[in-house]
Amino acid sequence: MSRFQEEVAKYQKSMDKIGIKYDAKLFEKVAKGCGPSIYNKDASSVSCGDPDELARVKKNYLIKKLGLKDTPKLDDAIKEVCATMGKSNRNKYRAIFYYLLCKKFKKSSVYK
Repeated sequence: MSRFQEEVAKYQKSMDKIGIKYDAKLFEKVAKGCGPSIYNKDASSVSCGDPDELARVKKNYLIKKLGLKDTPKLDDAIKEVCATMGKSNRNKYRAIFYYLLCKKFKKSSVYK
């Protein structure tokens, strides 16, 4: 099993634990789109308590990658994903975070 596949398996196990239903093929594409950040302990997760981090998610992922307009809906979606992943969950993995945002805004076509 490649290192990428090991990371994807770890993330899928985490989603199963949280109770998130997912499309495995789309999730793999989103994870691959995260690039080498998934291998770095710090970069592989999103800190919902860090406003600067959430602003980067909004700017770099929602606006640049998914092509969404900067509206309050983006901030609401980020807060919703933070809640979905759970306050007590210390591992808010970036790949899962991005996957949930991608599904929320129905932007899976970006990964075709």
